[in-house]
Amino acid sequence: MKAEQTLMPIAPELFKRGMRCLAAGVTIITTAEGSRPSGLTATAVCSLSLDPPQLLVCISRRAGAHDAMARSARFCVNVLSRGQWRLAARFSGQNGIFGAERFKMGKWTTLKTGAPALADALAAFDCLVNERVDASTHTIFIGRVVDLELRANGKPLLYASGGYASLQALAAAARRRQLVLRVKPGR
Repeated sequence: MKAEQTLMPIAPELFKRGMRCLAAGVTIITTAEGSRPSGLTATAVCSLSLDPPQLLVCISRRAGAHDAMARSARFCVNVLSRGQWRLAARFSGQNGIFGAERFKMGKWTTLKTGAPALADALAAFDCLVNERVDASTHTIFIGRVVDLELRANGKPLLYASGGYASLQALAAAARRRQLVLRVKPGR
């Protein structure tokens, strides 16, 4: 038996603490079954290929929008700006608002697939599901981008250290940490 096969994974809480060190862009991923919209806040989004244009999103199977997205085979990735943290919190379920009720905040439209697109998102990637991959507690949805709306202005909303932040706030926090590190050794 190889040594690698006997190694146990780290504890989930430790993994979570480590991942909080990785700043990520904040998105709202939406879908619709008929006239019923669903959506959630996500940071597990990345580009996959340029030709054809594809991206992937990782969605927990326990998320309310998961099954709707699997059945409709379409989704829109709405990239949030730093002023949209309240919307991110609303779609994360932090305030107990679920389902179509989440869409009562923000201005929503649709692009080619009919999935809800946030009118003032920095970018709205409208996708058809090309492939699904089961990965433990999540499904990786690979989407072919069939439409894109871009906004010229705005700075992205980030998620780091367990909270929402802007690039400027993260840079300021890093500068403060550097000052603390410089002061401590010389006491």
